[in-house]
Amino acid sequence: MIALLSGKIAYKGISHIVVEANGVGYRVFIPLNTFYELPEAGENVTLHIHTQVRDDAINLFGFYSRQDCELFQMMISVSGIGPKVAISILSGISSPELLEAISMGNLAKLVTIPGIGKKMAERLILELREKVVKKISMDGVGVADAKRKINDEMMEDALSALVNLGYKANAARDALAKAATDAGDKLVMDQLLKKALKILAG
Repeated sequence: MIALLSGKIAYKGISHIVVEANGVGYRVFIPLNTFYELPEAGENVTLHIHTQVRDDAINLFGFYSRQDCELFQMMISVSGIGPKVAISILSGISSPELLEAISMGNLAKLVTIPGIGKKMAERLILELREKVVKKISMDGVGVADAKRKINDEMMEDALSALVNLGYKANAARDALAKAATDAGDKLVMDQLLKKALKILAG
């Protein structure tokens, strides 16, 4: 079972590359985030590999980072998600963002990823949330940090909504800060906007 592959890039494409190692060319399927990290054709590369063994073929899936490879392996354990879908998901969002979305149960974020519908997003959260939270903790990224990043994104979205409604950015930002403080840990977008609008109206 191939877990790591080092060699020269004989061919570089968006969906797959060919790595030449010891006179053998290995076709490796890759997500876009790995493609962007790769050196040019003719240069050396080392990829983390997931090997899929089927009756009619042996397929290699390569990732620039170990985290991407581990997340890919977690996703293909979910019912209804095969290697091609998992590769597509990793091509549409960074691993840290995906980990955060799953750990926080952020369904809205997941359904924005190309190829993920509501049912698939719900399965990802249901089947992987506990594993992802554990992985985040083991990798040294606290769940609190992930939650803070999600909240920051929510605040930016809320600010944009208020500015679009005609409120001044500074006034809207102050109202959101007060609304977020009142909400405490239970920070939800619609409630945040309602509280901020009430503050602005007062």
